[in-house]
Amino acid sequence: MLKPLKTLLLLTAGIMLFAATGKSEDIRLSVLQLNIWQEGTMVPGGYAAIVDEIADIDPDFVTLSEVRNYNNTRLCDRLIASLQAKGKKYYSFFSQGSGLLSRYPITDSAVIFSENGAICKLVANVHGKEVAVYSAHLDYLNYAVYLPRGYDGVTWKKMPAPCTNLDTIMASNLASKRDEGIQAFLAAAAKDINQKRLVFLGGDFNEASHLDWTAATKDLYDHHGMIVPWTCSVLLQEKGFRDSYRMIYPSAVTHPGFTFPADNKAMEIKKLAWAPDADERERIDYVYFYPDKKLSLRKSIVVGPSGSIVRNERKEETGQDKFLAPVNTWPTDHKGLLSIFKLSI
Repeated sequence: MLKPLKTLLLLTAGIMLFAATGKSEDIRLSVLQLNIWQEGTMVPGGYAAIVDEIADIDPDFVTLSEVRNYNNTRLCDRLIASLQAKGKKYYSFFSQGSGLLSRYPITDSAVIFSENGAICKLVANVHGKEVAVYSAHLDYLNYAVYLPRGYDGVTWKKMPAPCTNLDTIMASNLASKRDEGIQAFLAAAAKDINQKRLVFLGGDFNEASHLDWTAATKDLYDHHGMIVPWTCSVLLQEKGFRDSYRMIYPSAVTHPGFTFPADNKAMEIKKLAWAPDADERERIDYVYFYPDKKLSLRKSIVVGPSGSIVRNERKEETGQDKFLAPVNTWPTDHKGLLSIFKLSI
C-alpha cells in the first residue's frame, strides 16, 4: 500500500524535472524536514537509516533537527561523505541544533537563532534563482500542547486534571523561546524576500499549529474543547508564510498529519511516549514557504511509519493521511515531512 505510493510520487515528481513550456522551464524543488533524534543514536543503526532515507527520497534540501556533533565530530561532513558513497552529491556546513543539506552549491550560510533552540540558514542558486532555506529546531520546554492533555509541559509529569484555561496555556507557550526564534526568522527572511529570493522554512517547532486546534478538532485528540491560536503558526501566517501540508490538506480532521510520537517498531513504547495516559499526537514538524508567482506547491506527504503512539499503545492511523514508508529501520521518534514544489524559471 505504501511503497507503490512512494514509487508513484517520485516518478510523477521526476516527470516534472525539466518540462519545457515556451521560454520557461519547470524545475522540481523538494524540501524534506526530519528530526533525527540525537543524530540517530537513540535507535540501533539509526545513523545509517538517516542516510538511507535521504538517499532514497533524494530531496533537494533537507532541514534537520537535533544536530549534536557528538564526540567532536561534524555531522555535516559525515552525512556528505555517507551520501557520496551512495552516489548522492550534497553540500552542507557546520551547525549546531539544526542543520541543512543542499543538492545545490551553497553560496552563503548563517546562524539566525541560538537561544534555547536553533535556526540556521543557507542560500543556494537554483538555475539562476536564489533560494534561502532555513532549518529550525525550536525550544522544547514549556511544551504547552500537553496542558490540555493533563501533563506539565516542563516537568512532563501528570497533572491532577487537564488545563483548559486559554490564558494559562498561552502564557506557558510564550514562556518558551519559540516565538523569539520565529521572530528572528521573520526578520531575516524579510531581507531575503526584499532580495527576491525564494524562502523555505523547515523544522521541528515543538509547537502545534492554530490550523489544527480549531472548532472542528476541539473534541478530538484530547484537545478537551480547546481552540488555541498557537503563537508560531499565527506569526508566520500573519507575515504571509504558508504551511505546505495544510495548503494541500486543509482539514485537520481528515488529514491530521501527526508527526509525533511516531510508532518506531525498533523502540520500546516507554522511549516514545511522554504523556502515556493521553492522546499526545501532534503535528509539530513543518515545511513553510513564502508565496512566489514562479513557485507552486505540488505535493506534501508525511514520511515514516503509518502508526503512532496513543495512550501508551501502538496504533495505526485511521485518517486519510498518506505516508512514504521507511526504507528499513526508522531512525527517529518523529515522522518527517516532504513537500514538493514546481519552480518556473
